[in-house]
Amino acid sequence: MDTVAYGRPVAESERTAQMRNYGLMGTADGGPSLLTGPDAERALANLVRLAARLCDVPFSVVNIITEDHQVQIAAWGVDPGVCSREDSMCAKVFLSKHTTVVADASQDVRFADNPFVTGEIASVRFYASVPLQTAAGFVLGSLCVFSDGPASPTAEQIGMVEVLAHQVVEVLELQHRTLQLGEALAELERSNSMLGEFASRVSHDLRIPLTTILGYVELAEDDPEIPPGHPAAEYLEFIGNGGRRMLRTLEEVLDYSLVNGALRRETVSLLAVTEEAARDLGKELGTTSGIHCEDADLLADPVQLRMLLQNLIANSLNYSSRERELRVTVSASAGERGVTVSVADNGVGIGPSDRTRAVEPLVRLNRPGDGPGTGLGLATCRRIAQAHGGELEIRETPGGGTTVAVLFRRDLDGPSARA
Repeated sequence: MDTVAYGRPVAESERTAQMRNYGLMGTADGGPSLLTGPDAERALANLVRLAARLCDVPFSVVNIITEDHQVQIAAWGVDPGVCSREDSMCAKVFLSKHTTVVADASQDVRFADNPFVTGEIASVRFYASVPLQTAAGFVLGSLCVFSDGPASPTAEQIGMVEVLAHQVVEVLELQHRTLQLGEALAELERSNSMLGEFASRVSHDLRIPLTTILGYVELAEDDPEIPPGHPAAEYLEFIGNGGRRMLRTLEEVLDYSLVNGALRRETVSLLAVTEEAARDLGKELGTTSGIHCEDADLLADPVQLRMLLQNLIANSLNYSSRERELRVTVSASAGERGVTVSVADNGVGIGPSDRTRAVEPLVRLNRPGDGPGTGLGLATCRRIAQAHGGELEIRETPGGGTTVAVLFRRDLDGPSARA
């Protein structure tokens, strides 16, 4: 079987290769499995739910169409399933790269004998399908809304579904590139010279589609036809929150890669930098927040010190104990080699067997109260310690919790160092 992609005939074997390039991997039964993370899954689930509600129909799905199968990777109103490509309604029209709208599929020659219409699998009547076309022109599948009864969405509503289809593609492309970060970071550990190229690629390939998604969400939130309290407003909020979580993930990756340039060390106040780091997290030092700092002067790059303190305080907040009120203490002690900055909390702690793994890139520990993150926070802190000629140590806080100590050496080999 041949199809068309990039404006030319292409064998199905090549189509399969393209699907693999987008993170769609074959399973034992010949179907694909999408390697989605929880944020992408939530974003896709909310997109199909919003598509159904916008058109006032009970069902909506995201279909991925491979050489032999149609796989629903997100669905609203039905359980996601797998069927043969031969039985798929969307497989008949998705390569046209045009939106298909059918008022009654039982009266359409393309679909009248389809098992999704005849009752063998389902009894679809109203049917609308938007191809999921990438920027390069490759069609992954479709965003489909349908009903087992009559429905008459307006042209404007179908237009909004087309906008949502673009967002589905952005999520899939974003997810695919996110999956590549693990391999990229492992390679970057072996070659610091690749970090600049990596940061540039991530910024271009991830920020642009992510800001596009958030931009569309903001436009939809300002739509006067979606008043406060409307279900669609709630779904838009879910999508926006998922997008912002992805943006934070991207920022953590970029922070990790940026700890690679020349240090700009100066004498800084630990208290002043800690106040800035806490403020970035929406906190003020003091009894209310439970975050306290003892002032000291040390020689450090103020930007990297702020990044380190923000990561460590954020970890303390994310992994606080339910059994006691949070307390985080930032302190410094001078020694022969330099100044050691310690961030001690009374949270759930990190077991001795996990402390080495905790500072490895992309490693997330299975701890109570496991919060959001990428597993790059402590890895970034270790790189900052190494850039300053020191090391990072994790130990238990007396009475329970975690203390992270970072040495900032007084003397380096030269006026600056590289991570």
